[in-house]
Amino acid sequence: MADARENQPRGKALRPLARLIPYLARYRSMVAAAIVFLALAAATTLALPLAVRRMVDHGFASSDGHFINNYFGMLLALAALLAVASAMRYYYVITIGERVVADLRREVFSHVTSLSPSFFDVNQSGEIVSRLTADTTQIKSAFGSSASQALRNTILCLGAMGMMIYTSPRLSALVLGAIPLIVFPLVGFGRSVRKRSRAAQDTLAQTSAFASEVIGATRTVQAFGGEATANGRYGSTVESAYDAARAAIKARALLTGFGILLVFGSIVGVLWYGAQSVLAGTMTAGTLGQFVLYSVIAASSLGQLSEVWGELSAAGGAAERLTELLQEVPAIRDTENPIALPSPPRGEVEFEAVSFAYPARVSAITLNSLSFKVKSGETVAIVGPSGAGKSTIFSLLLRFYDPSAGSVWLDGIDLRQARLAELRSRLAIVPQDVTIFAASIHDNIAFSAPDASREAVRAAAKAAQADEFISRLDNGYDTMAGERGITLSGGQRQRIAIARAILKDAPVLLLDEATSALDAESETLVQKALDGLMKNRTTLVIAHRLATVLKADRILVLEDGRIVEEGTHQSLITEGGLYAKLARLQFHDIERQSATAL
Repeated sequence: MADARENQPRGKALRPLARLIPYLARYRSMVAAAIVFLALAAATTLALPLAVRRMVDHGFASSDGHFINNYFGMLLALAALLAVASAMRYYYVITIGERVVADLRREVFSHVTSLSPSFFDVNQSGEIVSRLTADTTQIKSAFGSSASQALRNTILCLGAMGMMIYTSPRLSALVLGAIPLIVFPLVGFGRSVRKRSRAAQDTLAQTSAFASEVIGATRTVQAFGGEATANGRYGSTVESAYDAARAAIKARALLTGFGILLVFGSIVGVLWYGAQSVLAGTMTAGTLGQFVLYSVIAASSLGQLSEVWGELSAAGGAAERLTELLQEVPAIRDTENPIALPSPPRGEVEFEAVSFAYPARVSAITLNSLSFKVKSGETVAIVGPSGAGKSTIFSLLLRFYDPSAGSVWLDGIDLRQARLAELRSRLAIVPQDVTIFAASIHDNIAFSAPDASREAVRAAAKAAQADEFISRLDNGYDTMAGERGITLSGGQRQRIAIARAILKDAPVLLLDEATSALDAESETLVQKALDGLMKNRTTLVIAHRLATVLKADRILVLEDGRIVEEGTHQSLITEGGLYAKLARLQFHDIERQSATAL
């Protein structure tokens, strides 16, 4: 994202809020109502100086009490109209701001969840969350009060200037001549404010990313006594965020002060000139009073515009960051004319001369001309040392990435030609590191089939050997699992993942070391559940424990991204190669653990 920002045209970078106009266009009726009430409030405000002039020049001059009473009654009516128009303007403008931000958050979140894993390989999730929260809040302020004030003050300023020209062209010429001296410095300051606000938002996002990472790993931090280190690093990032925010605030404060000084200084000079005209008899006191009021309205509107300009500039930085997310193009996406996978599905998998390196480290080849086939209903185990490329096979099959060379096929269709949603609907995975959401047990199991009934969820849990422990929980299937399933044991999380896969009922099953971190009792239960899940399905199994792969029809042994051995457990043991070495090491560990236990 940084590269995209650096290559962004400067002209566009100065107008990032304009990219959010389509969100406003969805609510034209509300925008129209807001503009009507805003214009009505501005027109009512601009009518007040006219009444003041009439009173000064006619009411006071002739001492006509009835005339003055009528005008004060009219002023009261104008005040009531101004109150109603202002209230309705506030309602519509703030509602529009909330609606636009809700749509923006939903669209950004939806887009982020569609991005390929390669994006998350190089971007911190905490920073992305910060953009969804802090940046959208900044934009809500801009589309709410700031934009409304900007439009209101613009109308008032232009209207007041028009009435100033109507009241006294000579005095107005002096005022209008000073405007370029006011506006150009404000624009220059606004650029500085936007730049500093963008820097402040970036620093805050980095702080949020670190906090999210540490809070999510609190047990690890405490286990290693790393509280002081984490606190020190977070304190340092907080101070950096404070310094960046203070720089932005300082720029906005200077912008506001400078704008007010220029605006009111020029008005004072012009009014002094007008006072001389009244003394000379070339202008009435009422006319000068009317001009003074319009000058004050114009000056205060310009002064407030300087503040609003700073707020909008800060929101521009936030909009720029969100737009960068929306402009990210998924590295993996559907082709223009996807090919439908065969129906009914067969579950045939083939890797054809596949080579691959992760985008974040292209120099490290993970798979090297890998080729193998898995027949429908066959169970194939994939073993090998760490870093051999086992999990990468699953990532390519799920099409999280595309091969650097070669092709991956499912039921005779190149995955790059298939529709992503259809492809992934035919694959179910039980990972080693199970993801449990902070939701109920029912919702966690039903994540693979959101419309599943309670009966279907319970049937899947029973098949996964999970119904017994779920039923013992305080609220059964409605029990909240806690963040990342922290209230559940490793075996319980694995069985929920298996139930999730059973409920999905996909023809191809991927088991990624599903029992590697379990104790003997949990492994027995999980393995029993897996045996039921694997029936009548094509299954690929990644496992370090050889007991998991003994029932496999074939075993593929990987080393450095290549298949170096292939066969059954017994045939590979007989060959005495890498698989036999891994088996001896594991059996030695098992014997040593048994001896220690005795």
